[in-house]
Amino acid sequence: MAGFRYQGLDSAGKQLEGVVEADNARLARVKLRDQGLWVLDMEELSSGETPGKRSRSGGVSTAELALITRQFATLLDAGLTIERALTVLIEQAENLRLRDVLAGVRSEVLAGSPMSIALSRHPRVFPELYRTIVRAGEESGKASGVMARLADYIEARQALSAKVALAFVYPAVVLSVSMLVIIGMLWWVVPQMVGVFQSSKQELPLLTRALLAISGSIREYGVIGFILLGLVGFVFSRLLKQEGFRNRLDARLLQLPLFGRLNKAGNTARLASTLSILVGSGVPLLKAMEAAAGVVENRVLRAAVTGAARDVREGAQLSKALERQKLFPPVLVHLIASGEASGRLETMLDKAARQQAGELEQRVATFTSLLGPVMVLLMGVAVLLIVLAILLPVFEMNQLVK
Repeated sequence: MAGFRYQGLDSAGKQLEGVVEADNARLARVKLRDQGLWVLDMEELSSGETPGKRSRSGGVSTAELALITRQFATLLDAGLTIERALTVLIEQAENLRLRDVLAGVRSEVLAGSPMSIALSRHPRVFPELYRTIVRAGEESGKASGVMARLADYIEARQALSAKVALAFVYPAVVLSVSMLVIIGMLWWVVPQMVGVFQSSKQELPLLTRALLAISGSIREYGVIGFILLGLVGFVFSRLLKQEGFRNRLDARLLQLPLFGRLNKAGNTARLASTLSILVGSGVPLLKAMEAAAGVVENRVLRAAVTGAARDVREGAQLSKALERQKLFPPVLVHLIASGEASGRLETMLDKAARQQAGELEQRVATFTSLLGPVMVLLMGVAVLLIVLAILLPVFEMNQLVK
């Protein structure tokens, strides 16, 4: 049975589109006509369809991926076959792109391919780590349990990312509003207020003259400045695509006093949680390390994981291999060593992931709780200087009158 993407009209003349499954295109049209739809266009979903042309497989969010993974695990645990579970997911999916992807996966499975192979046809939706875990579930015969663990993993990663992102929302809003207020005052308020004193031919105070110079520069060169900022951003984005520049930047990030620790804690938490679920799903340690290296965003740390995997291949213990890299937190190394000694590596990796995630959340919370008041204080100082620059000429004129 194959999947077909269609566009059609219902009895009320409303245009609809979606995916229908049938043995061939003719039966698909018959099925849609029985549902009261007039088919305008139809095309078969290729099992190997890649993003591009008309494929919509690139627009599936992490939240949607976590949701369908949880639903899939629940359906498998309830005793449904993989084919039937995929059918239910297709019927429930509201995202048309996701529905297309699931229909293509189901077609591959019905054709006899393992699910992990079917998922590999859509690498932008199902990353290598996801497919590796699914393959481990197929090989162990514990697909429902492995999918449940995978859903937990995706949800935990999403929750951690959301917490970190939300923690920076307030400082970002305060910074944006502060910059807009200060630029607005320098652009409009200062010239209007101080212009009155300039006509009196009186020498203005130094602070007022400095603020007028800044205001004049913003009014005269502000547009050019924004254009230059845009060009700098464009050049920087291009440089980020160069391997050498990205490696140097990631190395420098790790050396920063605060952001270096945040970067290391975030990457370490992802590494430990990924290794935990892979090892717990029955994936060999070496294969697990190769897959886990892909979730480490910092290039320097990723190279360290690759180097540690090379040492493990040569017979070294995981804890010793990570310790030799001299980049990973000692608590991670000690917890892994304890897990290796006690035969509970999966448990200790999970504990290490939770510890690193907790440390990351604590550091981010501390940083943002201090950053907000500091930014408010700086904005207050800037506004105070602007007000003083406006009032100082008034005070001097009063002194002259007396």
